[in-house]
Amino acid sequence: MEHKSYTFLEIKQKLVNYCVYQDRCHKEVEQKMWDYLLIPEAKEEILLYLMKENYLNEERFTRSYIRGKFYMKSWGRNKIRNHLKFKGVPEKLINSCFDEIDEDDYQKTLGKLFHNYYDKIKGVQVYQKNSKTIKYLLSKGFEYEEITQVIKDAENDL
Repeated sequence: MEHKSYTFLEIKQKLVNYCVYQDRCHKEVEQKMWDYLLIPEAKEEILLYLMKENYLNEERFTRSYIRGKFYMKSWGRNKIRNHLKFKGVPEKLINSCFDEIDEDDYQKTLGKLFHNYYDKIKGVQVYQKNSKTIKYLLSKGFEYEEITQVIKDAENDL
């Protein structure tokens, strides 16, 4: 398969479109640049342009990623943090953007996930139901302390 060659300006425009379609982090844009076999100076120039023109904004990306993964997919903070770290987003930036998640929403979501999952488990003892539910909620990225608190609250409601 032969590669179509693009001019610098065509590549720049393709990367603008890539960023406009959806917020991206630096690592995603840099990976996309590999497709175009650019020299380091050209990559640098495009990256600076994308940032200067606000097509590429790591904080905006991080905030929209956090909102999306929590409000659409019900991921907990740990899973969101790990995925952002994998995308090369600095820990400090991740932590400063977690205010995108309302604390009440976080507790409500965790409670809802707990009850939905817990109520589906049939034919096992309470401690097994608890441990299966804990495992499930940990895999969704919720913090162990938060999960055990939800279980305590549920037991107190009985």
